[in-house]
Amino acid sequence: MTTLKYYGHSCFLLSADNGWKGVFDPYEDGSVDGLKLPEITADAVFCSHGHSDHNAVHLITIHEPQTPCPYETVILKTDHDNAGGLLRGKNDIVILKNETETIIHCGDLGRRLRDEEAEAMKGADLLMIPSGGFFTIDAKEARAIIEKLRPRLTVLMHFRRGTSGYKVLASLEKIAKSIPELRILETDTINLKQETGIVVLTPSESLI
Repeated sequence: MTTLKYYGHSCFLLSADNGWKGVFDPYEDGSVDGLKLPEITADAVFCSHGHSDHNAVHLITIHEPQTPCPYETVILKTDHDNAGGLLRGKNDIVILKNETETIIHCGDLGRRLRDEEAEAMKGADLLMIPSGGFFTIDAKEARAIIEKLRPRLTVLMHFRRGTSGYKVLASLEKIAKSIPELRILETDTINLKQETGIVVLTPSESLI
């Protein structure tokens, strides 16, 4: 059973069938309003770029010995903005895939996908994508990408919800107007085989 746990902002813990655990984009203490990471232990950490709200590798405890990663890792080099990275730098999209699953974390994607990038991402089982705008693509751009890629399950990230998240980001309420099929799940953890569509998870441990 592969599960996904959300810690707010763009940080997730993926737990694979064989016990392997991977963290995406852990944030530094004090870097995101209203959020603080709890203690997390994993076998690997993936960071989309070097900004403090996505790159706190030192806060993650690495398993010893480490469980082998059951996925092949593919990195797509993209941009944190729509100016070729001149405004905010580069961004890595992380693709984990094996014979049964393809899992994609888009990091701080700041522009629409190029055709070759979209082709490499089509048909994913799980797509984690930003939607709050300002620093990244907004909800309308995220929806266009989702419609193009047609993942089985999409989890939105990098938005403002209540008192958590940057004030310049779109609120979850505003995002829901652009993505009316969005479902807000009142849980921080899901079984990837049991969910479909476009959802938001509700972090618990990470709330200050």
